[in-house]
Amino acid sequence: MRVPRVVRWALASALVALGALLSAPVPALMAQPTKGVSLGLQYRPGEKTALIVLPVRGANGDSLTTILSRDFDFSDRFTVVSSSAAPAVTGGVNWALFSRLGVDGIVQVSVLPSGWVRVLLHDVGLKSVRNQKDFPLPAGALSPAWRLAVHGVADAVEEWITGQRGIAQTRIAFTRAGRVWTVDSDGANVIPVTPGGMSPQWLPSGRGIVYTVLDGVRNPVMFTDLATGAQRVLASAPGIEHTTPAISPDGRTLLYARGSDSGTDLFAQPFEGGAPRRVTVGRGRASAQPTFSPDGQRVAFMSDRSGHPEVYISDLDGTNVELLTAAAFGDRDYRAGPDWSPDGRLVAFQSRNGGTFQIMTINLRDQSVRQVTNDGRNDDPSWAPDSRHLVLTSNRSGTRQLWVVDIETGRARQLTRGPETRLAAWSPRLQAQ
Repeated sequence: MRVPRVVRWALASALVALGALLSAPVPALMAQPTKGVSLGLQYRPGEKTALIVLPVRGANGDSLTTILSRDFDFSDRFTVVSSSAAPAVTGGVNWALFSRLGVDGIVQVSVLPSGWVRVLLHDVGLKSVRNQKDFPLPAGALSPAWRLAVHGVADAVEEWITGQRGIAQTRIAFTRAGRVWTVDSDGANVIPVTPGGMSPQWLPSGRGIVYTVLDGVRNPVMFTDLATGAQRVLASAPGIEHTTPAISPDGRTLLYARGSDSGTDLFAQPFEGGAPRRVTVGRGRASAQPTFSPDGQRVAFMSDRSGHPEVYISDLDGTNVELLTAAAFGDRDYRAGPDWSPDGRLVAFQSRNGGTFQIMTINLRDQSVRQVTNDGRNDDPSWAPDSRHLVLTSNRSGTRQLWVVDIETGRARQLTRGPETRLAAWSPRLQAQ
């Protein structure tokens, strides 16, 4: 596949009125809209926008500066200039100095008496304010909810610049020590959310997760509401293993693998309850690891019906089955763990290459295959909402941990540390509570 474009921007102009804001501890420039002027965003391949976050004064200013700068860096769409290089902005912006620093945009944040933050985005090239907005932050500074709201600020600024909302205001669910945990997109707030379980998947609303519990008796599929902690059994039967659940994009259909002595097949049932319906007929073979297409009409899954694991696609009722990974390269004996990108273009999967596992993507339009990872063993890919970043399990640091990879640049960053971690699932974009 060709490398997608990276953003470079030209921001809309506005007249600048100088003066300090009486309600803000940090003086800022107020934008007055210029009638009849509207410059659209320009996208240029292979370039990044240079941003600087001015040091934030007031309560928790250092944390705000750090979190926002890190979020812009982790987006892989920006080059972030250190805030230590920023000259003071007290009455007017020294445009020439910021230009010499190579800065395209200035993010200026003021903490308001209400606890909200006022954010101004300055365009250095046009010497004007491009956007301004006040954002609420919940009580309890530095709490998980507060940090999630700050991530939302970064995502909004990214949308002002690129036209696409960022992914900082998300979390990743994963399996560790026999239970399900969540972690913020920047690696903070590692929290256990279930007493047991594995293979978590998010509801499209982000309000909860589904997962499986292998207890040796009923092996159920469970649901946990992350806001209340309430749990509910979704599927359970004596002597049957229920594994690798998935939820349809509309939240109405639960799909999972159901294993017994006669093999493992996919079953679908209403999320709110109802009789399961068989989707695949493996005749002693295994079908598992389902993932929905963005429109909910098709499903990709792993099956060993050919004698070894491959990735297949079928309609939701099990008809029109196609082998997806026929043209994939590698050792040609193991491909599994598919995840369908939110934009519908790609399916990521793990493939045995050169005696170990690497993450690949296949383009559904032209069947082109691309290898995403090379270092260590890599499994269990899951897409971010931007269809650009993947979270995966890798042992490149010595133990299995979660890593985030940008498929456009190949940049990788370690997300978790500590005990071994695997089976990650990236949440949809969330909202602070």
